[in-house]
Amino acid sequence: MDPMDIVGKSKEDASLPKATMTKIIKEMLPPDVRVARDAQDLLIECCVEFINLVSSESNDVCNKEDKRTIAPEHVLKALQVLGFGEYIEEVYAAYEQHKYETMDTQRSVKWNSGAQMTEEEAAAEQQRMFAEARARMNGGVPVPQPEHPETNQRSPQS
Repeated sequence: MDPMDIVGKSKEDASLPKATMTKIIKEMLPPDVRVARDAQDLLIECCVEFINLVSSESNDVCNKEDKRTIAPEHVLKALQVLGFGEYIEEVYAAYEQHKYETMDTQRSVKWNSGAQMTEEEAAAEQQRMFAEARARMNGGVPVPQPEHPETNQRSPQS
């Protein structure tokens, strides 16, 4: 692969973090096996080349379907086309596990971000934001709030 094969970037720009890759390599091998530094570098280069190959083929699959965004299905199809069909089941399982793990993280972030506010505080904040939005829409002129039927009072404004 030519050093400038990756659109406008030198080969050094398209690499993987050595510390992370070294950790992955060590985790995959028995504890009594050591890997020479140049062998680690070669493995990292192989990983980068593999990613480039799968990305390029995924892009081709995507283009053939007249899509503009590479989807997981395109990557799986690319693996099949490139002769890595025997890995598709394991790759798909890893993808599903990743989706599950990130879904839990996203949910907890959403719940935690609003957990410090009571329901009343959240409602008041919502009303304040609505009032600000109405004012922006009307050129900075505040718009009177509708009355609440239960109390015959106007909504609080900031």
